[in-house]
Amino acid sequence: MNFSNTGRNVTTLVVRDTLQTAIIKNVITVVLCISINYINSTLVHTFTKHQVFNMNPRYILYIHLVINDIILLTLFTLVQVLSYIVFTLNVSLCIVLLLMAMCASINNPLTLAVMAVECYVAICFPLRHSRICTVKKTYAVIGVIWMLSSLSVFPDLFVSLATESMEFFHSRVFCLPTNIFRHPYLKEKRDIVNQVFLVSVWIILFYTYFRILATAKAAATSAKKARNTVLLHGFQLLLCMLTYVYNLTLDGLILLFPKGVLAIRFAVSIFIHVLPRLISPVVYGLRDKTFRKYLKNDLFCSTCADTKQHKRQKTNPL
Repeated sequence: MNFSNTGRNVTTLVVRDTLQTAIIKNVITVVLCISINYINSTLVHTFTKHQVFNMNPRYILYIHLVINDIILLTLFTLVQVLSYIVFTLNVSLCIVLLLMAMCASINNPLTLAVMAVECYVAICFPLRHSRICTVKKTYAVIGVIWMLSSLSVFPDLFVSLATESMEFFHSRVFCLPTNIFRHPYLKEKRDIVNQVFLVSVWIILFYTYFRILATAKAAATSAKKARNTVLLHGFQLLLCMLTYVYNLTLDGLILLFPKGVLAIRFAVSIFIHVLPRLISPVVYGLRDKTFRKYLKNDLFCSTCADTKQHKRQKTNPL
């Protein structure tokens, strides 16, 4: 696999996996992607099927988090598989894929912050919760989240349009942000935006956690559960932060094991970009009693219906 920029007039050494290794890596990635996205899609199906979830701001925010995970995992897998098949992508296509992935990546910590605030309102202001956290306001907040992520990402596109030649957008490169958004200003801008968002989200999580912790001392079961939920938000945020130390981790491991550069790139990418996508369904979809009950009913009813239909087809083949 080569991470050089073919849009520039430079010659670099191309290091690629053997055919067998490439097949194994892509099979692992695709199987993980299909498995995780199947679980997440089942959660989305359960959410859309039952009114009890559609009218609850907490579940709306949760499904927004799941949808972001589906987008991120799908785009990561798509780019990786294409990098092995065609190696380089058209710059314009790569820009579209990267902008979607960057927006979804920023959406995750922002959504976690809003979910923590919702828990805080539910525990500390229970009588005002239904007035503050309405379905309409929840969708409005999700719109604001997408607006903030878009405003932080699209300047990269505008700067590139202003500074790059038209030939560059018709050329082919290995699809990485550093190969597409090449202006030095953009890297500094991304670092500042990421730091501002992450610091803001951490402040919100710490504030809501300690306020809920004070309420939980009254031995309220719901308050203790909300405290644990905010802790899980913090754990997910730590996983989100792994994306920002991806290059640092990669460079450090390659420096220690220079001969294993391809294996290191693959392992770090799976650990940082794929496995964290398992956290949302496990933490919320299976931990929440209400969601778990409806999910089991949907899965078992679907299985029973398929079994009955199969038996009917056997008894009445015509």
